Amino acid sequence: MRDDKTAVLDDDRPARDAAFAELVAARAGDDRTGLCFEDRSWTWREVVAEARRRAGLVRDLPGHVGLFLENGSEHLFWILGAALAGVPLVELNPTRRGAELARDIAHTDCALLVTETSRAPLLDGLTDVPSLTVDTPAYAGRLAAARPLPPVPVAPEAIFSLVFTSGTTSAPKAVICTQGRLGRIAVQQRDRRGLTRDDVFYVVMPMFHSNALMAGIAPAVATGGRLVLRRGFSASGFLPDVRRHGVTFFNYVGKPLNYILAVPEKPDDADNPLRIAFGNEGADRDIEAFARRFGCTVIDSYGSSEGEIRIVRVPGTPPGSLGLADEGAAVVDPETLRECPRAEFDEHGRLLNADDAIGEIVDRLGAAKFEGYYNNPEATAKRVRNGWVWSGDLAYRDADGYWYFAGRDDDWLRVDGENFAAVPVERLLARFDAFAEVAVYAVPDEHVGDQVMAAAALAPGRAFDPSAFTAFLAAQPDLGTKWTPKYVRIVRELPRTPTNKVIKRTLRGEACNTPDPVYEHRAGTYTLT
Repeated sequence: MRDDKTAVLDDDRPARDAAFAELVAARAGDDRTGLCFEDRSWTWREVVAEARRRAGLVRDLPGHVGLFLENGSEHLFWILGAALAGVPLVELNPTRRGAELARDIAHTDCALLVTETSRAPLLDGLTDVPSLTVDTPAYAGRLAAARPLPPVPVAPEAIFSLVFTSGTTSAPKAVICTQGRLGRIAVQQRDRRGLTRDDVFYVVMPMFHSNALMAGIAPAVATGGRLVLRRGFSASGFLPDVRRHGVTFFNYVGKPLNYILAVPEKPDDADNPLRIAFGNEGADRDIEAFARRFGCTVIDSYGSSEGEIRIVRVPGTPPGSLGLADEGAAVVDPETLRECPRAEFDEHGRLLNADDAIGEIVDRLGAAKFEGYYNNPEATAKRVRNGWVWSGDLAYRDADGYWYFAGRDDDWLRVDGENFAAVPVERLLARFDAFAEVAVYAVPDEHVGDQVMAAAALAPGRAFDPSAFTAFLAAQPDLGTKWTPKYVRIVRELPRTPTNKVIKRTLRGEACNTPDPVYEHRAGTYTLT
């Protein structure tokens, strides 16, 4: 177990502009342990060999390979195999269901789906795209018969992956990440964090999410360190895993720090090899408490899957602040295109000039870094305007230049690290026969991120029955795993503009502070608050 929690950089490093496939191929002769999953381990040499076997299955694929897999060794072998083959992979989001999932598959031109028996039923009847089910005898036979793909050149500008950030009712948004971009991210992560081949990377965030790929897997490949995968996150299993595997680096998104801190503390919790926890959306109190309790450095930053804007906490960052941004980032009024004035506060720290100081987070130097949304020119054009990249997120800055997050567009939510659009949820809830109309929006979670809140106007002569609504939700096959409303507010009518658009900012601002009846989802049912 390493107890000094320090790192010395290696000299054996691939070029900065290498395609990710080159970084993977560089591990082919490495006999150090590269992967641990459950009770098995593989050297990097064996990992690359397994990846080449899967690359052999898609060498002539006339499209993209869609991965619909849980965390595990097969998922990693397919990620690296697709990289080596130069075949774009699509990370399909398992929180989607029904028509939304079918649209994702079609939208990203998947020519092959790779799944497993636990998820295969979710694909039944959705698509004609052929599939492989990795935990079946048929797959084992096909893999055994496949010829491993020999080394082939892969251009840095080739698409490596399409990772969904959010879906809409018309066109899903799949972020393009090229081989060159992921290669750069891998090297930047390694260099910024001082990571080496002696580091052990603990990847328990969902592997369909960009956080697992870019913050965990990519730097592990770049350094030749050891990857430890877990099928799912476990707060109680975190510290035992860290000690068992000698974990030094942990990536997260959303609430994991809070969940881990909820495990009863013991006097020797800091006796562990963890050096760095790296992620985003951690609450200030959790960041501080986690670092103290486990004796590590927590690096919590603001970033996007699109990869242009980065805001990082630095020493001296005020409580509640995101930190400082890279050059080119600005808070801009989207109507005037002018940079917003700095925030002003009263003696209690309350923001006095919110209307003027809050604007959209923009990168005025990032247009060249954004590689676009696949097959979605409208969304790409909305993201890049006037030669700038627009994040869709709101913020303000204080007099010293520190950034503060101010919210998201009302039609997007982020729950447990997952982004999704409100409209598909609204459309599903509108099926409930007691609702005449419904609006879905985000309200702050008490720890980090959002909770789903729905405001519903009842149909004439109807009342809200919590048991019936709970049963309705359970019967919806296309209910996303994060879509269940935490709160349901019953209103006489939804607030609207003169042009009949629902005013969600009013609903969000009121949240549960309303004389209207509000029901909270607790212990599997809805209870009046």
